[in-house]
Amino acid sequence: MMPELPDAEFQPLTLHVGIGIKQRRIDKYLHGRFRNLSRTLIQDAIKNSSVKVNGKTVKPSFKLSPGDIVEVMVPEPPAKDILPEDIPLDIIYEDSDLIVLNKPANMIVHPARGNTHGTLVNALAYYSDQLSSGLGEFRPGIVHRLDKDTTGILVATKNDAAQWKVAKQFEHRQVKKTYLAIVHGTPDLTRDRISAPLGVHPRIREKYAIRPEIGKEAVTFYEVLEAFRGFSLLKLTPQTGRTHQIRVHLSYMKHPIVADDMYGGKLVYLWQLQDAEPAAQDPVIARCALHAWTIQFKHPSTEEIVNFEALLPDDMQNLLDMLRKYRKT
Repeated sequence: MMPELPDAEFQPLTLHVGIGIKQRRIDKYLHGRFRNLSRTLIQDAIKNSSVKVNGKTVKPSFKLSPGDIVEVMVPEPPAKDILPEDIPLDIIYEDSDLIVLNKPANMIVHPARGNTHGTLVNALAYYSDQLSSGLGEFRPGIVHRLDKDTTGILVATKNDAAQWKVAKQFEHRQVKKTYLAIVHGTPDLTRDRISAPLGVHPRIREKYAIRPEIGKEAVTFYEVLEAFRGFSLLKLTPQTGRTHQIRVHLSYMKHPIVADDMYGGKLVYLWQLQDAEPAAQDPVIARCALHAWTIQFKHPSTEEIVNFEALLPDDMQNLLDMLRKYRKT
């Protein structure tokens, strides 16, 4: 009989590997046990340390042996029905293959447990009835992601041929992306390369950390575009695409992004920038000051190199204007 999934409280389910299982990959083994879950969802669970073998976290490629004990905390799959929602989209470019848009802050890209409405996918499903299958299940049109509070360029695809061609470029690091971030302090070097491997935080599942021994390669190039007293505007070019990569790398440099409380960034108030007495004010910006600025890739049909740019959102532009006014070096 097929095992049931853990309940809503995510109690771990224990599986005992039988004598007939030899050298089978953990992701394939779990996919066989939980047929209602996609292999992508299972692999994500393994990567996020929701699966342990003999009490230890493993990689999706880990080979099982008879007698191994597998503990699983796999969330339920997203709802199969994507509810189209009339949410305004800032479309930068559109053709028969692509939708390029400027994602706002406080928007999750695709539905997940606890966030089945108000996502970018819900908005895309309302906007267009031509979307590709997407990454994983129930993520139509999606070929890459941005964090909830990160604004800027995001590419969606309208058909599976376009999705495959664009996704391959991401996989082979042929897509060039740049970001803008406003950070605390100013790096000693005006431009440099950050190379520090990333992995899931050893204690906090939602976070990532520098993990030299077990982390995956992560490389980010940065350039100081403007320096202010106590802050700076950076252009960032990630060579790899790890989760939270830019945020963790800048925190590692001791220059966390403004308002990124997960990785050491602080809220900034007007009275601080003015060097005035503390006052009861709203912060100048209430979310991580990170923006996906430009993207360059080969068009899936014409094969021409295309470039797109997303203007800074009002909150980051407002902070930048205040820094230029009050914090000139």
